[in-house]
Amino acid sequence: MANSYFQFKQFKITQDKCAMKVGTDGVLLGAWAPVDGACNILDIGTGTGVIALMLAQRCASASIEAIDIEAAAVLQAGQNVADSPWADRVRVSLQDVRTVPEFWKERFDCIVSNPPYFVGSLGCPDPSRMLARHTAELDFHALAAAVAFLLSGTGTFSVVLPADAYSSFVGVALHEGLFLQRVTWVHTKPDIPAKRVLMSFTRKAVPVTLQEHLVVEISRHVYSPEYVALLKDFYLKL
Repeated sequence: MANSYFQFKQFKITQDKCAMKVGTDGVLLGAWAPVDGACNILDIGTGTGVIALMLAQRCASASIEAIDIEAAAVLQAGQNVADSPWADRVRVSLQDVRTVPEFWKERFDCIVSNPPYFVGSLGCPDPSRMLARHTAELDFHALAAAVAFLLSGTGTFSVVLPADAYSSFVGVALHEGLFLQRVTWVHTKPDIPAKRVLMSFTRKAVPVTLQEHLVVEISRHVYSPEYVALLKDFYLKL
């Protein structure tokens, strides 16, 4: 299978053209997720490892666990981490978040995930890509339950999903004792409804959920000031 490269300012990502790729969803989550004071971070479904590496860049002293259920993703993410400046702080492992070690309970003060989300869609003919992008192995209920088990009392969980999955995921998270703290609706263009939603949850109920909107492009290849401000520390060219 052919590989290509995706160059950030401080690291380079190898991406498999047939399976795990760097996408806007993951990059947005890596730049957006609240990480102030984070010491132990978990990236669920790491794929190429891009989110874990962005968080390593943002958090100078954090230890990061990057896990994936797909062996090819773990191999690729492991190589990307090894080639980065933060190989000593990011550990990539083949791990099912539903069967994590007991000693991980309430360990992480920051959890992030760009999860599988094609609920009810047709299966993908490539098994590795199917595992990476579909809910056949990890549905919303399983993800929220795992996060509730792993998140520390003061930690935050951040996730990126299609906008139309917002209500259902918020309901599932609430059932597991996770309260919506912040929402950013992501629009590809100013006049287009949001296609993605970034959400941050905490164990403590908040009086008001912060609601925001982010426009990616003002016009073709002209990025909004907010998008540039969010990602300028990562992209070589923006």
